Amino acid sequence: MANKIDALFHTLIEHGASDLHLSQGQPPKIRVHGAITPISDEILTGDTLGEMLRQICTKRAWDKYMKTGDLDFAYEMDEQSRFRCNYLKQSHGFGAVFRLIPTKIASLEQLGIPTVVKQFGELRSGLVLVTGPTGSGKSTTLAALIDYININFSRHIITVEEPIEFVHNNKTSIITQREVPIQTPTFADGLRAALREDSDIVLVGEMRDLETISLALTAAETGLLVFGTLHTNNARKTVDRIIDVFPSDQQSQIRTMLAASLRGVLAQLLMKRCDREGRVAVNEIMISTPAVAAIIREGATQKLHDVIVSGKALGMQFMDEAIWDKLREGIVSPFEAYMKSIDKKRFRSYLPPEEAKGFNAGGAEIK
Repeated sequence: MANKIDALFHTLIEHGASDLHLSQGQPPKIRVHGAITPISDEILTGDTLGEMLRQICTKRAWDKYMKTGDLDFAYEMDEQSRFRCNYLKQSHGFGAVFRLIPTKIASLEQLGIPTVVKQFGELRSGLVLVTGPTGSGKSTTLAALIDYININFSRHIITVEEPIEFVHNNKTSIITQREVPIQTPTFADGLRAALREDSDIVLVGEMRDLETISLALTAAETGLLVFGTLHTNNARKTVDRIIDVFPSDQQSQIRTMLAASLRGVLAQLLMKRCDREGRVAVNEIMISTPAVAAIIREGATQKLHDVIVSGKALGMQFMDEAIWDKLREGIVSPFEAYMKSIDKKRFRSYLPPEEAKGFNAGGAEIK
């Protein structure tokens, strides 16, 4: 028998939406191409929403949610429809957000990711970081990269995720997927165990604490290829975030470790298209070179911008250059380019006069 919430999931799919937002005291809402809109006038009561949420998770998971106020897991409605679920408690009662996970893994080409990124999948060791804000498609891009490895190389790949999003079938490689906290208590525990499980590649769903980051650096140094994610917008912020997690007396040593093990950073943003419906990925790409390693060791991350810009022949790409390319091709609007860019001055002159009036020369919005 279908669960009550399935009707809302069907509506999400029919509208081509990415997320479903449910909140006690509010109508159900969906996110379509970045904008959130209600899908009915019905106000969700505590009883109605509580029943919907309880039906699709285990009793143990529900008890945890009632105790802690947060819960993450994956729900499979049918073979074509899988969702990442996040339950929360908010000021008016229950709440939940659901992200539709495509069951078919898109290729890097289909996602429009630069071909040079395949080099990261061909590495035998080191640390590769895929970064970007929440909802920027990091998981989708990583799934495509893992699938590229799965098709072309014979490796043992272990993923540690919360929850498992894309389900990978064994092709040329063997893939072991572990979910936090079901198959392993934490990301750090899963990463530590992977060192003893004859793995070639480890994907860490989120590097959010000192222990996990420290283990990832150690694993990369000892010969594993480690893929991890961070919520940073560009390569410089990514390097700074890794270093800043550690106490100041350890940072010099960590800079040396990171300089030796980092192989690349792939930062990603999603931009709203103006040529048709949908969104398009833009990427900043930093590939480790002796110059990059020296800059990281010195702690002079402000110099990474120049190295990325001058490394175009190697496949490196600065985020604003990627945005500029999409603007020039007519894929994104001047306003979207301006809002997502780092150097606002570069894009301000392309804004229509009525839009430009709302921002000062430095790019800040005039209230």
